[in-house]
Amino acid sequence: MQRSQRNTLLAIIVLSGLVLSPLAVSHYDDKEPAQSYRQSWFAMMAANFGPMAAMVKGDIPWQEDQMASYADQLAALVTLDVMRGFADGTDKGTTRAKPEIWENKADFEAKMNDLTKAVDALQTVANQGTDRKAIAAGVGATGKACKACHDDYKSKEYLY
Repeated sequence: MQRSQRNTLLAIIVLSGLVLSPLAVSHYDDKEPAQSYRQSWFAMMAANFGPMAAMVKGDIPWQEDQMASYADQLAALVTLDVMRGFADGTDKGTTRAKPEIWENKADFEAKMNDLTKAVDALQTVANQGTDRKAIAAGVGATGKACKACHDDYKSKEYLY
């Protein structure tokens, strides 16, 4: 990678960190910590997955190094215990989570595990970087895993 490209990439990464940090903090409400935790987690997932989907669609230029970076960040996020944000009683308050999550907790957890597996596979192919079709398939599989939860467990009236 040429020095100017490396510097540009570094600047993008630093700016992304500065821009994304308030996303996580902006959802935090100390009166509803569990709801804030999960909303922040999902905001960070979207902030990393969105550009990947946009690259696959051709809406923004394809950048292998960025694709790998986003996949790495998604993989880091799925290691966090987002289920603590869905503790009993947190179906109330500021949320777009449907009550069905707490009624079907095992199914919800299984779908979250499917998301983790899809993200892990996406990270593997994205870091290999040379097979755009495989990366696009990984993005598609991850998107389907996200959608599986959204279809059943997220209200259409999103917070963000």
